[in-house]
Amino acid sequence: MTHKHLEALCELTTASHSRIQQDFKTIDPVVGVSQKMRNSGIPVDAMTIDCLKSGKRIIIILHDQQPEILRYQFSFKDKDPADAFEQMSFSELSEETLYNWMKDYFS
Repeated sequence: MTHKHLEALCELTTASHSRIQQDFKTIDPVVGVSQKMRNSGIPVDAMTIDCLKSGKRIIIILHDQQPEILRYQFSFKDKDPADAFEQMSFSELSEETLYNWMKDYFS
């Protein structure tokens, strides 16, 4: 089963990613989607947005049991994420939110 918001998240991320690449030549985010946790029986989809230059990472989690809640964390590619994640209503997420996260955290 795929989280119902995963497709919407991917569309928003694609749009914000394109704007970041256009506006900031030094930020070239790499976006990845993982459903590996599902293989272990955890009903979660995860997205990572990495800035290879700085080593910074944004992690976004979508959980089937709380489909209207998006969890996220600003972390680093070479470090394990902290246990605590911030959360927000999925309906509050926008292309602009993702753009600002990448702009502010990666630059």
